[in-house]
Amino acid sequence: MATTADIKNGLCIKHNDKLAQIIEFQHVKPGKGPAFVRTKMRMIETGKVLDHTFSAGHKIEPVRIENREYQYLYQEGENYIFMNNETYEQVEIPSKMIDKPGFLVEGMVCNILFHAEEENPLVVELPFYIISEITYTEPGVKGDTATNSMKPATIATGAEVKVPLFIDMGETIKIDTRTGVYVERVKK
Repeated sequence: MATTADIKNGLCIKHNDKLAQIIEFQHVKPGKGPAFVRTKMRMIETGKVLDHTFSAGHKIEPVRIENREYQYLYQEGENYIFMNNETYEQVEIPSKMIDKPGFLVEGMVCNILFHAEEENPLVVELPFYIISEITYTEPGVKGDTATNSMKPATIATGAEVKVPLFIDMGETIKIDTRTGVYVERVKK
């Protein structure tokens, strides 16, 4: 058993019988009253972010998590198939465990968090950026570049992103998978 003194960013704990990962924490020692630890936690099953305050010295139950690299192979119904490149073991991941499955590209290497004792996959983390081709977008109108106007575009994976008006079909762009936002145009 650990205490609040052992809290650090990225630590996974069991909170109310559910797994949560610490995103941020702050030890607070007010001038009057007992010390406490203010945390921001992401619930692993739902992805929901919670604020929780622990009193100083409160017992917490850490959970051992392993981060492993897997390669995305294909989609089968609502599940996505990933393969470990070292052991060639395949694992089936339901779409609810992937934050933005629309950005998955065949052959992409992703990190999968596993519960170490139970060998259960918990979360799939995509690479921060992907490079994809625009398969469909409306043509931009000449002279419409005075503002930061954006238009919808469909990329090769089928996901829809907002791109600047000067981007045309067939161009390759870089996308931030955490936010789903266009970053820059990529030269071929």
